[in-house]
Order: sequence, then structure tokens, then C-alpha cells
Amino acid sequence: MHAERFSISSEAADKINNAQRIVAVGTTAMRVLETATRKIKPGRRQIESQSGETDLFIYPPFTFRIVDALLTNFHLPRSTLLMLVSAFAGREFILGAYEEAVRKRYRFFSYGDCMLIL
Repeated sequence: MHAERFSISSEAADKINNAQRIVAVGTTAMRVLETATRKIKPGRRQIESQSGETDLFIYPPFTFRIVDALLTNFHLPRSTLLMLVSAFAGREFILGAYEEAVRKRYRFFSYGDCMLIL
């Protein structure tokens, strides 16, 4: 899993900390938000402004600390991002969603169709 640079401003941290639901828009946002929570005590949902790199590899089983929902595209089979999505929503659920996507001819990978996982 490659590293990705990120920056969370004070304003963004405040909005995240005061939100009722945290929706990661994309797998990079998911990795960043979950990385930011690794520096705080488990059970707390408060993050601080920070910047750096995330090399967090999310795969089942993974305990999510802050993200409640995920908006992401349909990832390629056998990819690390498909593992992340499976860790979040459950392998069987995701496989069912992918079967439906193939049946309905959704577009996969970047610039393809997307799904909202609640």
C-alpha cells in the first residue's frame, strides 16, 4: 500500500469533530481520517489539525474509529482498495453489490460509477 500525503486544517478538524455523521468521500479520505484517529485514545472521535503521510493499510478485520459512511467508486478486483471497502461494509455485502454492478453494467475504477455505503 502506497503512502499518501495529507493535511487537515484546524477548520476542517473542528467541522469533523462537531459533525453528527462522518462521511469519507473516497478511500484516501477514509485512510486519512482513520490515520488521524490513531493518535488519540480509542473511543474518542476528536481529531486535531495535522499534516503528514498515511500508509495505513485497511483490510478485514479493521476497527473503524471515526468514519460512519463511505462514498467511493467500484474498485478493481484483487485491489487493496477493494479490501478497504470490504473491511468497512463486509465482504459478502460488497460481493453482492459488485454482482449487481456487473449485471447492470456499471463502470469500474477511476471515473466510474460510485456507491454510498451507510
